[in-house]
Amino acid sequence: MRAPIGDFDTAAPAPDRLDELTAPVADAVRDWRGTVPADRIVHVDTDPRWADTAVFVEHYGRDLLVRSANCVVVAGKRGGVTSLAACVVLSTTRVDVNGVVRRQLGARKASFASMETATGETGMEYGGITPIGLPTGWPVFVDAAVAALPYVLVGSGRRRGKLLVPGEALAELPGAVVLEGLGVA
Repeated sequence: MRAPIGDFDTAAPAPDRLDELTAPVADAVRDWRGTVPADRIVHVDTDPRWADTAVFVEHYGRDLLVRSANCVVVAGKRGGVTSLAACVVLSTTRVDVNGVVRRQLGARKASFASMETATGETGMEYGGITPIGLPTGWPVFVDAAVAALPYVLVGSGRRRGKLLVPGEALAELPGAVVLEGLGVA
């Protein structure tokens, strides 16, 4: 199979690569319920040595710079209660944590979750967190620019490998809320 974006040596439908995914991501792909069929989610093998964005796009395709998204875990606090959420923004932008995210969570304060919290709560590797397979009940804030892409590159749950996912599939994830202005320059 040829990857819909980028220049990858190995690409296959994610349901055929469940053994390459962390357990929560594999479970989410196996139990996929969206209107976009699960076999349109593509797993590509990548070398973790080339994870840095500049090196990654040099190796796998310059078009990926504007078709890649980061998924970060944020923590909102209000009255001693902490709530976690995931934010998916284009890799050329940053998450508006203290504006859009804080308001969406109804929090007094919002910040990026620690690495230990992000990996411990998601069951995914740091640097590979993906919006697919997040804990039940988490809000998943997806920037409108990400949802509008025909395909977007996101993590696979591991540092090795990525997922190519139709933007509309990300907008249909459980807990997904598509937001304008979530990613800012």
